[in-house]
Amino acid sequence: MWQMAVGARPLVPSRLAPGGIVHGSRRTPTTVLGGFIALTKPRIIELLLITTVPTMILADGGWPSTRLVLVTLLGGTLAAGGANAYNMVVDRDIDRLMPRTQGRPLVTGLIAPRQALVFATALEVVAFAVLWVGANLLAAVLALCATLFYVFVYTLWLKRTSTQNIVIGGAAGAVPVLVGWAAVRDAVDWTPVVLFAVMFLWTPPHFWALAIRYADDYRAADVPMLPAVATPEVTAHKMAAYTAVMVAATLVLIPVAGLGWVYSASACVLGALFLIGTIELGRNPTPQRSMRVFGYSITYVTLLFGAMTLDVFVRR
Repeated sequence: MWQMAVGARPLVPSRLAPGGIVHGSRRTPTTVLGGFIALTKPRIIELLLITTVPTMILADGGWPSTRLVLVTLLGGTLAAGGANAYNMVVDRDIDRLMPRTQGRPLVTGLIAPRQALVFATALEVVAFAVLWVGANLLAAVLALCATLFYVFVYTLWLKRTSTQNIVIGGAAGAVPVLVGWAAVRDAVDWTPVVLFAVMFLWTPPHFWALAIRYADDYRAADVPMLPAVATPEVTAHKMAAYTAVMVAATLVLIPVAGLGWVYSASACVLGALFLIGTIELGRNPTPQRSMRVFGYSITYVTLLFGAMTLDVFVRR
């Protein structure tokens, strides 16, 4: 899941950011305000929004109402922030065991679990209201379903019991494309379903690339993330398989959504680079190489959705 993936970074010099959050490998908050901001995992939300706006543009065939875009981004941000806060409440015991998460506000005691629960619930209530009033009921319900799936299916059930945790749980991170489409069309058809499949298939290679680097953390917390229970070679081979199917799904989108040469060429080139990266990782599965694949996976989804957006405007 992006909720965990984007939060881990190599150690870099720290500096204090607005809200009292220290930028570094653990992003340890130093103020109560910073603690509440950290509960939402804001860097992860950035990636979710990268997929939402291009989907809205595709659904509209151009730039939708600016008000609708802002409302959808606000509602999506609040919903994702609430889901992330719930996740930190549930995972505070294992977060104490993993070095990369020991600076989280519920581990350090900066924020109490009850406060975090109230905060998360308030975010979800406001998110639902914002999306319902500002967009439509379907968008609001889809966002709520993503939160419920992430909390109950992934966090409470699969994360600690199955090596398929991030595979199945990744569905929650793919829902923003459905929300974006529904906000514009008040319906869901095959185009957003294919986009959902792309993001669903993208999640395992994206997250497992990071998990290879932090496999010891997951072993310490007894979390059966695939790289913690399988060899790096096995993990990389599964990453390559998911990447290949994901690239195929990005090409299926061309006829389904009526996309043109800008997106088509970009999907082919970007997908080939992603697949080559996972194959090379299987041949030489070092932590450094896995982090390069992880970094590229974020670049990949950003550029792919950017190309989709450009294609829409080129064809107008």
